[in-house]
Amino acid sequence: MLLISFGGDTIFKFASRLTFPALLPPTARCPAFAPTLLPPPMMFADFTTLLRPGRRSCRSHFALVCAAVSLHFGGFGDAPAAEPKSLAPIQAFLAKHCVECHGDSEPKAGLALNNVRAAGEILKKRKSWQSVLEMVEADAMPPEDRPRPAAAETQAFVEAVERIFDDYDRSAKTDPGRVTMRRLNRAEYDNTVRDLFYGTDFNAAEDFPSDDVGHGFDNIGDVLSMSPVLMERYLAAAEMISRKVVLTELPKPTLRQSYAKNFRPARGAGPIKDGFAVVTDREKKPGRESGPLWQDVPLGERDEYMFRAVCYAEREKNLPVKLAVFVAGEQITQPADDKQLAELNGNALRQTVPLRVVQVVEVKARDPKKPTQLEVRLPAIAGVRRIGIALVKTEKGSPPATLYVKSFGVEGPLDVRPYAMRRFMQCDATKPHAEQTREILARFATRAYRRPATKEEVDRLVKLVESAEAAGEKWEAGLQLAVQAVLANPKFLFRAELDDRPTAVESRPLDEYQLASRLSYFIWSSMPDDELFALAAKNELTKNLDAQVRRMLRDPKASALVDLFAMQWLQLGRLTSHMPDQTTFPEFKEPLRQAMLTETKLFLGEIIREDRSIVDMLDADFTYMNASLARLYGVYDTMGNGGGRKKVPGGQSFRSDQTWQRVTLTDGIRGGLLTHAGILTVTSNPTRTSPVKRGKWVLEQILGEPPPPPPPNVPELEQQKDKLTGSLRERMEQHRSNPACAGCHAKMDQLGFAFENFDALGKFRTKDGEDAIDPSGVVEGVKFQGPAELKKLLVAKKDDFARCLTEKLLIFALGRGLEYYDERAVARVVAQLKKNDYKFSTLCLEIVRSEPFRMRRGSQDLALQPTE
Repeated sequence: MLLISFGGDTIFKFASRLTFPALLPPTARCPAFAPTLLPPPMMFADFTTLLRPGRRSCRSHFALVCAAVSLHFGGFGDAPAAEPKSLAPIQAFLAKHCVECHGDSEPKAGLALNNVRAAGEILKKRKSWQSVLEMVEADAMPPEDRPRPAAAETQAFVEAVERIFDDYDRSAKTDPGRVTMRRLNRAEYDNTVRDLFYGTDFNAAEDFPSDDVGHGFDNIGDVLSMSPVLMERYLAAAEMISRKVVLTELPKPTLRQSYAKNFRPARGAGPIKDGFAVVTDREKKPGRESGPLWQDVPLGERDEYMFRAVCYAEREKNLPVKLAVFVAGEQITQPADDKQLAELNGNALRQTVPLRVVQVVEVKARDPKKPTQLEVRLPAIAGVRRIGIALVKTEKGSPPATLYVKSFGVEGPLDVRPYAMRRFMQCDATKPHAEQTREILARFATRAYRRPATKEEVDRLVKLVESAEAAGEKWEAGLQLAVQAVLANPKFLFRAELDDRPTAVESRPLDEYQLASRLSYFIWSSMPDDELFALAAKNELTKNLDAQVRRMLRDPKASALVDLFAMQWLQLGRLTSHMPDQTTFPEFKEPLRQAMLTETKLFLGEIIREDRSIVDMLDADFTYMNASLARLYGVYDTMGNGGGRKKVPGGQSFRSDQTWQRVTLTDGIRGGLLTHAGILTVTSNPTRTSPVKRGKWVLEQILGEPPPPPPPNVPELEQQKDKLTGSLRERMEQHRSNPACAGCHAKMDQLGFAFENFDALGKFRTKDGEDAIDPSGVVEGVKFQGPAELKKLLVAKKDDFARCLTEKLLIFALGRGLEYYDERAVARVVAQLKKNDYKFSTLCLEIVRSEPFRMRRGSQDLALQPTE
């Protein structure tokens, strides 16, 4: 429930499925529903109760608020547009050559050009007008069957439109745009909760309703709605998380005990005497009884444990006997070096490395009836998978030592509080109880709200805890309520960029905390970490922006760019529900589906991690494969048919779907995103390939040139009344003979047919049934033969790809669609990419440096403000 107050008085309670902008016409500007732009008296308060029966409808409340806000701010409306020096050449050219097809009545390609009265109208549709210029300059428009414009007409038209663009581009006035206050989407919510509670995954958003998608992504503020169902799920998630983070009753530490007969090594321990495992230090060749002894016991890397061993020793003259307590695992930190290992006895020692010696202790007990219980505290160590003891070697020539061990015991974690609880409740124990509460909640609210919590906000949370204690509840129960209150607060659920000048015309920088949030949600899809918070607190983030971007891209959390940006940009999310026909493609099973997704994730992960060129996305000499994918790609016969296995270059072979290998590609056919099986599959039909879908995908996701929607009442290939005959290519050419289809399909089909050598799963082939495949094509007058040559053609157009990827990533970074005033930012990013070998880090750095990312403005378009 959202409570909106004005001047301190409650005027509106709102709980609607609609987003705030959805209730307004597109041109309306209502500050009440852009809380990032509200002045101090108007703000969102906490969630309260849901609407009760009998209240007026949401729309009635909405009308009341809009009326009040309109009076306060002087109404709604766009800024007046600046007039160009002369629109006459543009209007004359359009009237003579364009409006017949692109008028008000069903304009072709959805592009109406009959009503151009101001330069602002051209600027607002700049991308469409750039396409118009390209078509006119290439003499592709007007159509061939229409009279050709004179060269002077064309030149005057082109120069007039370009003059509008140039005047705007040279203007000192810049417009960073305006971002609707966004709630966290499902992935951002889970990631934020994970990092808010120090790496603890709760997967609380699993039950949330799915997020709406706008401009190809699910983090767009204008479409992220707040429904009553989602509000209920937020409250339920807050309660669940609070109970898992703050326990009111603590369990006892767990004790895991092992006895002599269960000790390892794998080849069997030495002899057992009266229930004691025997380990001896002999001068002769050591055997099984030389040790060491261990037990597989995985330990938490953030927890401390107590190790206990019941044992006694024997040695002539009562000489000292020492043993080393060690922990081991493949990923153990600070492993023992060769010098330390040389001091330990044991034929099976090599089975335990890498290991780390925790402590060397002396065994003083000599009586089997009175064994000693040794205790060694194990600090928090990452990578522990087993724990054991080894006899320390005696001096050469001295009497050997024998150790008898009855049992091992590992107790812990010693601090039974969950790690998140320990971090959450860290405070100065010497402070009074009330001050400890305030310290805990001030830190927590600051991290949750992604900015310093105010004294009033902390006071309310402290009072909540104190009220619970006054009612007889435990302190921890009161803290649970405070956690719930924060997690159900709009200041946590929404990315609010509060503004004390919501109607100011000039652009200005975001504050440091707002910039930290934009940066972290762009690269990590999560909240800022401690380093970003620290820099923001010192007002030093802006001057350290480049270093922070590079650091964040190296962080494992940057995988969010692959999982959340790339999967949506490439439309690979559809693969999770795509189901090829099982009769035609019986080999398509769930492991292959997952392998297709993983290949692309690993490939893009390397480009980000190694800071490779984005051009590698178009054509690369490597990919990743497991057994299922290798079999699909024909790299070798994983079933061993024919009596052997064909290894891939470099000598690799594949034995399971769990093992992934980086494979060098040499044939020039595979390589780059366009030939990944996942992309070839989602751009196919269930029973066959689809050159139309594949060509459309290349135009939209690679070149940034989406074709217009298909005309109405044109049937798909299989649904045409006059059945088409011949190969798929021949049938497509017959389908394209329809004049309504020819314009768009001419380029789209040519691109799609380049991939016809790959079937609907991405397997290479030379025939489609009985028909030989013809993968040739012509694009913009350039001929190509198959995917290898098409990729070379696309690499030659890498600036178009760079622009497309920049636009997609900028949309994702800003959480809004791009407007005409963003063109300069896009052009600057592309220019810097060209200067820096198209490195992925350059792409991210330039987006973060751009004005749309770092700056903000009020509610009116700056570019269209009248100049003085």
